[in-house]
Amino acid sequence: MVEIRIHGRGGQGGVTLAKLIASTRFLEGDSVQAFGLYAAERSGAPIQAFCRYSGEPITNRNLIYEPDHVVVLDPTLIGPAIMDGLKPGGWILLNSAEPLERLAADYPGYRLASVDASAIARANGLGTESVPIVNTALAGAMGRILGFELGQVLAGLERSGLAGPNLEAASQAYEAVAAMGEPSAERPQPAGSRAAPPPAPSILDGGAELPRIRTGLWATRQPKRQEMLPPCNHVCPAGNDVRGFLQALARDDADEALAILLRTSPFPAVCGRVCPAPCMELCNRIEIDGAVNVRQLERFAGDHGKVAIAPGPPIDRKVAVVGSGPAGLTAAFHLARAGCAVTVYEGRSEAGGLLRTGIPGYRLPDDVVDRDIERILALGVEIETGARIDRERLVELARSHDAVLVATGLQELRGLRLGMAEAEAVEQGIDFLERVHGEAVRLDGEEVLVVGGGNTALDAARSAVRLGAERVTIVYRRSLLEMPAIREEIADALDEGVRVECLLQPESVRRDPAAGDGRPPFLLNCRLVELGEPDDSGRRRPIVIEGSDFELHCHRVILALGQSPDLQVFPEGTEVREGDRLLGMLETPIFAVGDLANAEGTVAAAIGSGRRAALQIVGSLTGQPFVDTGHAVTDGDYDAVRDDVIQADSLRLQLFERQAAASGDNRMPWARISNFDEVHSGLENAGEAKRCLSCGGCNECDRCVTYCPEGVLKRVGHEWKFDYSFCKGCAVCAAECPRNVIFMSHL
Repeated sequence: MVEIRIHGRGGQGGVTLAKLIASTRFLEGDSVQAFGLYAAERSGAPIQAFCRYSGEPITNRNLIYEPDHVVVLDPTLIGPAIMDGLKPGGWILLNSAEPLERLAADYPGYRLASVDASAIARANGLGTESVPIVNTALAGAMGRILGFELGQVLAGLERSGLAGPNLEAASQAYEAVAAMGEPSAERPQPAGSRAAPPPAPSILDGGAELPRIRTGLWATRQPKRQEMLPPCNHVCPAGNDVRGFLQALARDDADEALAILLRTSPFPAVCGRVCPAPCMELCNRIEIDGAVNVRQLERFAGDHGKVAIAPGPPIDRKVAVVGSGPAGLTAAFHLARAGCAVTVYEGRSEAGGLLRTGIPGYRLPDDVVDRDIERILALGVEIETGARIDRERLVELARSHDAVLVATGLQELRGLRLGMAEAEAVEQGIDFLERVHGEAVRLDGEEVLVVGGGNTALDAARSAVRLGAERVTIVYRRSLLEMPAIREEIADALDEGVRVECLLQPESVRRDPAAGDGRPPFLLNCRLVELGEPDDSGRRRPIVIEGSDFELHCHRVILALGQSPDLQVFPEGTEVREGDRLLGMLETPIFAVGDLANAEGTVAAAIGSGRRAALQIVGSLTGQPFVDTGHAVTDGDYDAVRDDVIQADSLRLQLFERQAAASGDNRMPWARISNFDEVHSGLENAGEAKRCLSCGGCNECDRCVTYCPEGVLKRVGHEWKFDYSFCKGCAVCAAECPRNVIFMSHL
């Protein structure tokens, strides 16, 4: 994309020049923009105009602060200020009769061009003697130095309704422009003022800014800036600054996006694949054209960002973490960053918990888990595998450490009493997935029934398909819309041939006396249900319809009904007993985190629990107050930061363009059902992040600056300055702010 900033004075045609350049490129098939800073456009007052063109669609609506090239319409504006933000090696086109050699010393490192556009305009009768209209002449000169053909420049003028002397002026300037200089590798420092600046213009000749009238005493209200909490940040179980990392990706800064995520979660690549993404369900963009694909963008940051994380200064505290699932490893990550010496104890042979054994590789490959865990190990965290911790061992850990954190997850599996054939026919979903992960399992020709509606049920069903099952059916007691599994996973399962039978309640399993000759050996007896009033989960309660029994044939039944915490390892009070035997007294603080503590059952919730527990432990060990760093908001120049969650009705959604969401590519169902290779390939780039509305936070769109009728609002770098001496309190800036950042405060 090429960005051009134009400096001129009101009445000289600077905005029209931007439109002429844009028109020339539009005719060549480019996406274009041309606009001016209208609030300052008074006759004779300094103004700026802007032009962008690109072979790709342009979505940026900001003013141009770092242009590729600069055009100066009025000789009185020639000076160091025009180089502000100009990229090294850019063109500076000056309307000047002075020799280039005399001008070049003030602009080291830039390519310099000049043309006496004023003389050409006067010669062709454009404007007046005192205020010649130089836009068409400079359009011709700019076209020449940018490599446009003269015919392209003239076509752009004609498309804009200009003819006769305007075409002649453009042609003359195209031939007369002089250029010199080569781009420099380094950004130059602005030169000082020229030795002999032109005399200051007079108000009488229209060359200076008109006097301004102080209106601050008229106002009863003043514009202020606020930041509100976006719904994505508010609802994220991991506590991530979702808006912050999306805005970093919108700037094509994957490293900064990853750094923002690592403030709260060490598992961005993992969560970017398996998180149920409640942030997407509450995304305000749904009201326009669909939620921002936050999950895939988090994956993009985790896969492509590069950030070096170092442990904090040692604080001479030892912490033991029992369990290496997402909660335990997240706690270890934050404890190590705080300077604690951390050892993680894992009963299995590999770290990762259910990340490793409970989520199939087609959703979460092992190398992704390895990569995120390696980041934790790099902080000095030690992991002992094959270390199963019972109550007696827990007492030993409590005596040898300053704190113990128990993150053993949900160990007690929920089941159904399905009758005499249960032991042979029924398998728990978590056990099935762990067996698939570690063994050579085949289900060739089998008919498999999966009971449940969560992600484990979907994972078990889709794994059974890949293991050769002839028919896989999910039996669920509510409707498809009420299944708690990730929506995309349900759609993928259906694409892969998994059947879903809803409103069925399994009752019992029995051996089929007529089995044989390929007929499945078992029958699952079910009853039809109807949905009543909502229960504690917020979903409608299933009510069995008496007398509606029927049976489904199967080779096996996989139960995926969820799990409960196993508290046998956890001490009661300060005394730890096993039967009648006293194992010891505890003085060391012991914390339960993750699913063991809240049983929410998602990776993101476990991450959030582990982070909060780590902060609590650090606070208790150091005497520092506990501060929850989750759901952070971006830093900015705000008068007020509010905890209110901003909803869609507080945004000016009509100001945003519609744009379809990017979902990334999936392998075709026929290509994926025979193996466990990853199904989703992720996003090719982070362009989807530009769809983020930045709800409640400024993303520097500049509408407030552009539409301020008195020009009393200025942006300096990343800060906004209201000149209240001249502000009438008209509230145009607040009305034009798409994100409800500007509000009117009563005096």
